[in-house]
Amino acid sequence: MKNTHQVYLISDSTGETLDRIFMALKAQFNNFNYDLSQFSFTRTENQISSILNNAKEKESPIILYTVVNSKLAKFLADESRKRNIPCFGVLGDLILNFSKILNEKATHQPSAQHVLDEDYYKRIEAIQFTMNHDDGNNIENILESDIILVGVSRTSKTPTSIYLANKGLKTSNVPLVNEMSIPKGVAETKSICVVGLTTEAERLYDIRRNRLNSLKKNEASDYTNLEKIRNEVDQSKKLFKKNKWPVIDVTRKSVEETAASIIKIFEIQNKNA
Repeated sequence: MKNTHQVYLISDSTGETLDRIFMALKAQFNNFNYDLSQFSFTRTENQISSILNNAKEKESPIILYTVVNSKLAKFLADESRKRNIPCFGVLGDLILNFSKILNEKATHQPSAQHVLDEDYYKRIEAIQFTMNHDDGNNIENILESDIILVGVSRTSKTPTSIYLANKGLKTSNVPLVNEMSIPKGVAETKSICVVGLTTEAERLYDIRRNRLNSLKKNEASDYTNLEKIRNEVDQSKKLFKKNKWPVIDVTRKSVEETAASIIKIFEIQNKNA
């Protein structure tokens, strides 16, 4: 039986960056068994000592940390070494190397990425806009969007829109029933990035069935009729082609992968505008 590692994620901020890095790291190993303990806003030596004392009592502990205060980071590394606990800082060398390249001393300020600057307010505005324009709502000012996503029901429009909003992009999404579902002006616009989302009919059938089951609605309908779904998908593809909208098949893509493709399309369109 594989050994279970006790992974400790220690951050002097929210821990969001470290969490994402660990998610990417663990995805590279198929047989990585672990129990996870997360500690955010860790900013004193006493806090670190308490965590390390706990880790020392566990079997196969591993420390990953994002601590930008160099003195505190050194304390964490030194104390881990004394306890023979593997300890890895995921930002330290990167900050140091950037400092050398830029010829500028780093601020070593925890939560520096969360300062209330122009980008922060842009993201908040984008999130509010996107939430107000989910699922075809508020179409009267849809042309104020940066990005418009179009697709039949359950093609990941909403989670993808929210992800894009967190990147500062005002995103609307429109559920596609037929050609009349497209709000006025969307088909004609050249200044807004409109992207069609599609998926395999069989996959869509499974998703819709699971959706209805979760709502405890089991009656048969066109919503879960496989032939009707195939027709929906085919008609959506024809509409995308007619309007010359780029299309992304989300069947085997995560929301992050879909969003990355959309951002690339958005950047290319803006560059060529």
